[in-house]
Amino acid sequence: MSQSNASLSTGTQIQLSSSPKKPWGAAQGQIREIAKGILADDGSLATAPEGGWDWRISVASIEKAGDFTPYDGCERTLTVIAGELLELTVDDASQALEIYRPFKFPGAAATSAALPTGEILALNLITRNGKVRGNVRIVELSKKREQHLFGSQFGVLLQGKASVLRENSESALELRDTVIGGEEDSPRISGRGFMAVISLDLTDE
Repeated sequence: MSQSNASLSTGTQIQLSSSPKKPWGAAQGQIREIAKGILADDGSLATAPEGGWDWRISVASIEKAGDFTPYDGCERTLTVIAGELLELTVDDASQALEIYRPFKFPGAAATSAALPTGEILALNLITRNGKVRGNVRIVELSKKREQHLFGSQFGVLLQGKASVLRENSESALELRDTVIGGEEDSPRISGRGFMAVISLDLTDE
């Protein structure tokens, strides 16, 4: 069991390096899974039952142009986190994605990628329609104003250095590692750089 599947409890830190690399698409790149699961009836994080998940977070390299794998019945949010520019064509509509600008699109859409400035690294959030609604925002960290991570939130350090503070502890958060939020003794992030804050909510359907 990878570290990403071992625990979804408040304050858990997930090292990206603990997840094995796997090829995706027609060897367009490699992917590391951060975490996946469902949301319980109270909106809290829960591990996925055998054979299914309603949300998944991963980091993938895009190393050559080509088509994306479709995810029927899902919504995707892609954020370039390293590299300069990614050009996506989603159902014949072209979209230029710059670094740290999350882009949401239907998982079932015919999607292809071009790399005008070379390889990129992307943070991927996939959520199941009718089950979970996801949001990604990029925040600038500060030592003067701590970033709180609450229930059903994840913080992924994209740039810089940061510490995770809780009531009786402080630990370093390494580049591209993730910390899980919570309502009780919610983690507080202090540092310099940029973080992706991923928020999950139950849909109304």
